[in-house]
Amino acid sequence: MFHLSLMTPLLALVCWTLVMWLWMYATRLPAMQKAGINPAKVKQKADFDGLPMQVRQVADNYNHLHEQPVLFYALCVYAHTQGATTELTVFAAWAYVGLRIAHSIFQATVNFVPVRFALFLLATLCLFLIAGVQVGALFA
Repeated sequence: MFHLSLMTPLLALVCWTLVMWLWMYATRLPAMQKAGINPAKVKQKADFDGLPMQVRQVADNYNHLHEQPVLFYALCVYAHTQGATTELTVFAAWAYVGLRIAHSIFQATVNFVPVRFALFLLATLCLFLIAGVQVGALFA
C-alpha cells in the first residue's frame, strides 16, 4: 500500500504525462510522414491541421497535461512542505490522477466532449478539495 504522501500521485501524473508524450510522437511522426509534413518547415500549430483528428487529439491532450495539472503539482508540493498531508488530500490526489488518466484516454480515443468535460469537472473538484483542506489547515 502507498504511504501517506502526495509525492507518489504527483510522480504518477508526471509518468502519465511521459506516456502521453510517447503516444503523441508514436502517432504524430508517422502521420507527418504520410501527410508529407516537413518538420523543418513547421512554424505554428496550424501546420499540423492536415494530420488526422485522432493524431491531433493525442497531441491536444499532451498539451492539456501541461495546463491545469500545474495547480495539482503546486498543491501537492505545498501540502507536502507544510506538513498538511491528510488521508483526504492523498485520496483526492489519487482521484485527480485517475480522472486525468481517464480524461487522457477518453480525449485521445472517443473524445465526446460532454463526457470529457464531466471527467475534467470531477478532477477540478479534487483540486478544490485539496486546496480547501490546505486553507483549512492554515486556520486550525
